[in-house]
Amino acid sequence: MGKHRFRVADSDMHVMEPPDLWQRYIDPAWKHVAPVGLTELRRDMRVKVKSHVVLRLGPARPVAAKPGAVWSTDQDRAYAAAEARGWDAASQIAAMDAEGLELAVLFPSRGLFVLGLDSPQVMGVDGLEPDFAAVIARAYNDWLADFCRHDPKRLFGAGMVAPHDVESAVAETRRCVEQLGFKAIFLAPGCVNRRPWHDRYYDPLWAECERLGIPITFHGGGQTWLKPDFSLEVLDKLMMWHSFGQPLGVMFVATCLTAGGVFERFPKLRAGLLEGNCAWAPWLFYRLDEHWEWVGRHEVPELRRKPSEYFRSNCFLAVEADEAPVRQYVEWFGDDNLVFSTDYPHADSKYPKSVESFLELPLSDDSRRKVLWDNWSRLYAIAG
Repeated sequence: MGKHRFRVADSDMHVMEPPDLWQRYIDPAWKHVAPVGLTELRRDMRVKVKSHVVLRLGPARPVAAKPGAVWSTDQDRAYAAAEARGWDAASQIAAMDAEGLELAVLFPSRGLFVLGLDSPQVMGVDGLEPDFAAVIARAYNDWLADFCRHDPKRLFGAGMVAPHDVESAVAETRRCVEQLGFKAIFLAPGCVNRRPWHDRYYDPLWAECERLGIPITFHGGGQTWLKPDFSLEVLDKLMMWHSFGQPLGVMFVATCLTAGGVFERFPKLRAGLLEGNCAWAPWLFYRLDEHWEWVGRHEVPELRRKPSEYFRSNCFLAVEADEAPVRQYVEWFGDDNLVFSTDYPHADSKYPKSVESFLELPLSDDSRRKVLWDNWSRLYAIAG
């Protein structure tokens, strides 16, 4: 059972990809325009794609460059060994051991933003052509597969798919699962071509995920060029826009999937809404249910259940390590669809004391066991 009295699996542990990942792994035909990671800041998560730095730090960038402005001195010490090893797979396992994690599903850092450009039809010549977006995703997935081979019994991949073209997204999803052994796919909450996630254009992708038995997961982050911008664009400080961006992104996705009828059409589809807190859910679904009762029979007559009922049966949310309002979430929804994340190795992680922080939350031992292990196993269909 490791260093804790509970078995612990991480629903959303991050890798820190090398800045030259795409230069090394991309299809040779595209190497001349391969994305490149920037290394100007400590633990830099920015990546340049065509003419854009896709993770836009805006006015927050000079602040982030100051020592101690984003990462604490405690984190400098905690991450020093992994940085010295170049964030390789051996350092990932060492970090899991230090935190007390048995298993982890891995998500990117730079890769959270690399597809953060719209298509040329919307953005103009500097947007991402669908075939270019697809090869960017494929290159990341090939690199991640090599990374996970270091310890395939503990490291599991979440595949990157580009929503710029749904047919290629379906093909890459199939390859990720059947050839690379990944356990999920992930998407950014922001839309390509301003097409929301309940648009039937995406139905082939949801159908393929349902057929393969894997979840779709959504994970936001910093400001990108996709629309809508959940950091609200006008906020100029990290403290403000980061507070809005990730919760609003997964709230938008949750609304699309439940009230938009995706789970009605694909009742066995599972969705993980990650790194966006959980405490907003009681209010949002109270309001969605209220509006379903008010105008739902006219606007979405295909919905046979309240939005909150689809959420309970098909969605999983990640609880932050120190998210004390989780008590109200459990009072409202119970403890069957919460999962745990360390957010290693990002600046808002509590590593190497994320699990310790979580165990201080006002939850019963039965709830802790579910959140740390059982629900993770159901979300990703991985037997303990």
